[in-house]
Amino acid sequence: MIQALAFYLFAIIVIGSGAMTISSRNPVHSVMWLILAFFNAAGLMILVGAEFIAMLLVIVYVGAVAVLFLFVVMMLDIEVAQMRAGFARYLPLGLALAVGLAAEIIIAVGAWSAGGVKLSQRIAPIDGTVPNIQAIGNLLYTRYLFVFEGAGFVLLVAMIGAIVLTHRQRGGVRAQSPFRQIARRPEDATRNVQPPVGEGVQL
Repeated sequence: MIQALAFYLFAIIVIGSGAMTISSRNPVHSVMWLILAFFNAAGLMILVGAEFIAMLLVIVYVGAVAVLFLFVVMMLDIEVAQMRAGFARYLPLGLALAVGLAAEIIIAVGAWSAGGVKLSQRIAPIDGTVPNIQAIGNLLYTRYLFVFEGAGFVLLVAMIGAIVLTHRQRGGVRAQSPFRQIARRPEDATRNVQPPVGEGVQL
């Protein structure tokens, strides 16, 4: 009984938060509603026993993506009226996409109610005594190790490419030279003086 109540509570809040995310006039409020939707979606994942996905939703999406959105929205001077000026122009396209997504959901629900899809025998069996995180870790670092490393390599290349594309040479900037700092002698860095009493230190 408590599981059903928790499910309906989280589901209603997720749907309401999603609706407020796309209907709020203030972009900052939209990001805050999005964060609330992520938290309640994590609660739904915990209810079905997918604690790893719930942790990803909280740590990655709420802790990084949504907070980054919030900071960017707060730092940028966004004209809300200008953003909504093209809403009517793209309304037919948005409605067409919404109808297509709704049709896909209906087809998916119908296929699931008809008996679902029979999975291949090549899928790794799931042991009920092993936690989700341990099972995913065993698969990632054994069977899918090269795929996992390849994904990390792709992300590394994308990060280096972003740094190279955004790097600009600027004039008048004093660059730090660690070699000159290390080669500097203590005699060149300090000067021992004996100032007279009452005259202070000469700079």
